[in-house]
Amino acid sequence: MTTANVPKVTVGRAELGTLALLAWTGDPAQGHDTPYLIAYSLGDGPGGAAAGTAASLAMIADLGLTTGDVMHDHTDAGVSPIQLLVQGGQAVVNMPYLKAQCPAPAEWLAAAERRGHVHFMISGQAWPEAKPGVPVTEETLQAHLGDEDALNDTAHVLLPVSQLRR
Repeated sequence: MTTANVPKVTVGRAELGTLALLAWTGDPAQGHDTPYLIAYSLGDGPGGAAAGTAASLAMIADLGLTTGDVMHDHTDAGVSPIQLLVQGGQAVVNMPYLKAQCPAPAEWLAAAERRGHVHFMISGQAWPEAKPGVPVTEETLQAHLGDEDALNDTAHVLLPVSQLRR
């Protein structure tokens, strides 16, 4: 019996630069209350945005994900390399290369609790305009996620919401 030699993807952690999270929902008035969460590089590593993009795409592959219009459903997957904890008004993501939290808007928290899952994305494209701690306008969000190249280089994962037991 032979096995194929599949090369291991190497991710230059430093090249990822700053990794950030952003939480938002669709417009509930239009019946679209999906809670979204995106992880992205600011592209501020030593190699700049191009190296950050290459490292982000390598990270996506290393996690066993693909980019484009494929939704990876991890709600029944048992052990996922990506864990989401929602606690104290924060979305906390724990995965290789990223352990981070971000404040989540009240409507996001309500939608995540109601649905029991979140549409998590990992952007393969650097997004320097979305700096942590600075509000992201709808126009900035649409400019990044509405860009065809950025969307094609994004992994989509349905993640279950975990909470601490009381």
